Amino acid sequence: MSASKNTQISRRGFLKRVGTGTAAAFGLAMLPQQALSGYASGDSESHGPTWSLLIDLTRCTGCDSCALACKASNELPDADVVPSALDADTYTFVEEHQVTKADGTTVTRYVKRQCMHCLDASCVSACPAAAMHNSGEGPVIYRADRCLGCRYCQVACPFEIPRFDWDNGLTPKISKCWMCFEGLQEGQLPACVEACPTGALRFGRRDDLLAQAHAQIASNPARYIDHVYGENEVGGTSVLYLSDVPFEQLGFVANLPDTAPAQETEKIMSKLPTVIAGMTALMAGSAFITHRKPAEPEDIVPEALVVKEEE
Repeated sequence: MSASKNTQISRRGFLKRVGTGTAAAFGLAMLPQQALSGYASGDSESHGPTWSLLIDLTRCTGCDSCALACKASNELPDADVVPSALDADTYTFVEEHQVTKADGTTVTRYVKRQCMHCLDASCVSACPAAAMHNSGEGPVIYRADRCLGCRYCQVACPFEIPRFDWDNGLTPKISKCWMCFEGLQEGQLPACVEACPTGALRFGRRDDLLAQAHAQIASNPARYIDHVYGENEVGGTSVLYLSDVPFEQLGFVANLPDTAPAQETEKIMSKLPTVIAGMTALMAGSAFITHRKPAEPEDIVPEALVVKEEE
């Protein structure tokens, strides 16, 4: 039997190969789709009100009560030491800024930094183990028992919030604010809100806080700039800010899109099955054509020689 016969593929075989390859490729491509649909329809569905914080920077005096209360409430190390940055043992801290207002005066402003609790959080969509979890009630919480330590959440966060516990080599974890979620379920306020002595922090339903923020801006336009930070940034966050100076002067990330990065990822992932299936069919077709090529001249035995050998 010649080599060309060994490589011949019937029409039925070709269709079977194409069908099997396409199905396999489609199945592989559907894995992330199933994960996304599971996330969208599973335990991340809204179960109640979307709780939020409204931080009025014009009222903050930089007393650090919120940061110390957070440490005490979460039993974090050095609970009596005022933190100066986010780290594995600090979920929130107050940052000081010297800024120049529109009238030329220089003022000090204090900014409470913490997780922004995005409505469609990139850290949640990036986490392969569902350690980052959208509670559906506002807080984005972290489940340490599921964490693989990949730190994709750090890369995905547009606000650069999650911190990795580098000092713990055996069981490292991610640290970030979780809005005192367990306390919320028991009817308690977040520790930082409860500790604030000036009313700079308010807690409530996001819709209500947004209405309050816009009402404050409308009623006192000389006090506030016309922007509620977090209302639309990356699809909206559960932490909202009011300010009397442009947010970019206070170190806020500016020019963020109104669409959550996670939604852009889902758009790309939704096209993968079609792309992969098409590529598989194309490759299978190419393989079929390649293996059907005519036998090489050296494989063809001249008829005269065959007759001579028989004689």
